[in-house]
Amino acid sequence: MDIVALFYDLDNFVVTFHPQFNRPLLEDGKRHRKRRGRMYLSEVMTILILFHDSNYRTFKHFYLHYVRKLLRGEFPNLLSYNRFVEQIPRALAALIGFLHTRLGRCSGISFIDSTSLRVCHNMRIHSHRVMAGLAARGKTSVGWFYGFKLHLIINDQGELLNVCFTPGNVSDQAPVPRLTQKLFGKLVGDKGYISQALFEQLFVRGVQLITRIRKNMKNRLMLLWDKLLLRKRAVVETVIDQLKNISQIEHSRHRSVVNYFTEIIAGLIAYTYREKLPSLAMRESDIEQLKGLAV
Repeated sequence: MDIVALFYDLDNFVVTFHPQFNRPLLEDGKRHRKRRGRMYLSEVMTILILFHDSNYRTFKHFYLHYVRKLLRGEFPNLLSYNRFVEQIPRALAALIGFLHTRLGRCSGISFIDSTSLRVCHNMRIHSHRVMAGLAARGKTSVGWFYGFKLHLIINDQGELLNVCFTPGNVSDQAPVPRLTQKLFGKLVGDKGYISQALFEQLFVRGVQLITRIRKNMKNRLMLLWDKLLLRKRAVVETVIDQLKNISQIEHSRHRSVVNYFTEIIAGLIAYTYREKLPSLAMRESDIEQLKGLAV
């Protein structure tokens, strides 16, 4: 990842975002100092995103052994590790806004899926306090977990179209209407999205939900292109695998709710900067034909 290009994008965004974000905030009637800190907000955001493109497993080792030793020239006003951790919460709103600028465009072919985000081991559920009241127990195809669910939609080029977080006990179908507000064409999902009511709701808005059928369901006719798209559904699972194993959006070392979601958003942004994203191995003529069938 090019540090200069990343910082350039973030700094240009912060210059516009920060004044607009602070303008409508309510005041508490007290006088507050508005001194600028040693590090710019764009610098803090850059370091947070760089961590998710590194090979370090913990942010502490990344900051102490890589940033403070090798990136002194790029960040001349570095803070101590403890002071930098205190600055992380103020980057959450800006990172969320910047993530929206990194979302791709719908091409008429989209894939939807969800994945679990564990916040602790199942043996420590009763003693876990950081996410108490927010996280919940859920179940996936591999078993029970305690934490959240990440719901995401990608296009045929592997670009993120929309994401959202829910507690672990929320159904995969619940956030679909909100996630698909700006979509059109075909939306491919797994068997967890089988619902006649959901299919009809999306179909009225110009979105055709394509899923496999369960063993106890009657067989139905399906277009050949729809069957081919179902075979390509693994592309969204590849994206999830990269988010978890490369961007490291899932781990149980957090001690702050705000920092937890800040790290996840930074990991999603780091994914959008990858040079090569998982995509469909299809010709442009095939994509155009699929778009025609989706009308």
